[in-house]
Amino acid sequence: MSGLAEGEEAAATPAWTVRGLAVILRRIAGRAANLLLPPLCVSCRAPVDGHGGVCPACWAKIDFIEQPLCDRLGIPLPYPCDGPIVSAAALADPPAYGRARAVARYDGVMRELVHGLKYGDRQDGVALFARWLTHAGCDLLADAHIIVPVPLYRLRLWTRRFNQSALMGRELARRTGLPFEPLVLKRTRRTVSQVGLSAEQRRRNVAGAFAVDERRRPEIEGRNILLLDDVITTGATAEACTRALLRAGAARVDVLALARVTNPLAARL
Repeated sequence: MSGLAEGEEAAATPAWTVRGLAVILRRIAGRAANLLLPPLCVSCRAPVDGHGGVCPACWAKIDFIEQPLCDRLGIPLPYPCDGPIVSAAALADPPAYGRARAVARYDGVMRELVHGLKYGDRQDGVALFARWLTHAGCDLLADAHIIVPVPLYRLRLWTRRFNQSALMGRELARRTGLPFEPLVLKRTRRTVSQVGLSAEQRRRNVAGAFAVDERRRPEIEGRNILLLDDVITTGATAEACTRALLRAGAARVDVLALARVTNPLAARL
């Protein structure tokens, strides 16, 4: 009796053939999807090579924050330095959090991207934002134990239907493998919009507005927390959240955001 049994034939199928077929099928499916839903720039809607990207013109208009920068506030510095340096602003008013980092300045295309996500339900850029956050916050992520997003008040969450910081945090956790804890921190009272408020008004507006859920304290006690937000303006929200986390036993809190205001005159925007 010659030949292989049915099970033996399946086992004898080269693994590379199966993998190659899977790759071909994925490519065909991808091309079909691109015909039905052509990939567009998440900012200006111009055609791009792949979904969830920005076109070269919009990329050139994003003012990414790179070294040199203040090690505490994450704001750009005008001169190069050999090692970590703290800005005069951080020395004059040290933040409660350890370090802050942001992907880019909050202006131009980046401002439009944030507004599209926050107010326009434009979630097609979340994966891209997570890639940017991974790069901008690489030193913070290396020390972090868990990712905690800045929460929305329950009524605002109900009307908006999603928390933009939680969307980015979930994707960032998927990319980095860090635990994601969106329910650890809660907003205990409704606050007015920070838009249009001065730095002092923002501080008073969010003071005491956050707390750690008592049932979840063990999840953060002695841990390094990466607090994730969409925009750092004056830092008032990050400060209020940090103080709540530290009171609940967190060892350290660092802050990572998609964008930040670097011009104090723009703090009311």
